[in-house]
Amino acid sequence: MAAAQAATPFVDDQSLPWETVAEGVKRKVMTYDANVMLVKVAFETGGVGSPHSHFHTQMSYVESGVFTITIAGEARTVRAGDVFYVPSNAWHGAVCEAAGMLVDVFTPMREDFI
Repeated sequence: MAAAQAATPFVDDQSLPWETVAEGVKRKVMTYDANVMLVKVAFETGGVGSPHSHFHTQMSYVESGVFTITIAGEARTVRAGDVFYVPSNAWHGAVCEAAGMLVDVFTPMREDFI
């Protein structure tokens, strides 16, 4: 697991390690407290975030790249600058069409990530 940083006023990106979570997919838990967590997820082209669900509410910002995101059976292509919302317990997944990064926010925090 990545060395997560509990909430502090500032987080130094360079001091945090990446964690490989699947072929072509790695994540970095940036910061969290009991109520919220921010995670960077880097994808290589062809990387897959396998379909899954969790009770956490999720919002994701597409920092870069192109992704096909499926949420509750609806698929859309998203690009840099776009945002998507995943309600609690909704099945969702991602396929990276062009290498990029997602910035995920979860509430409450994902205990399984630390």
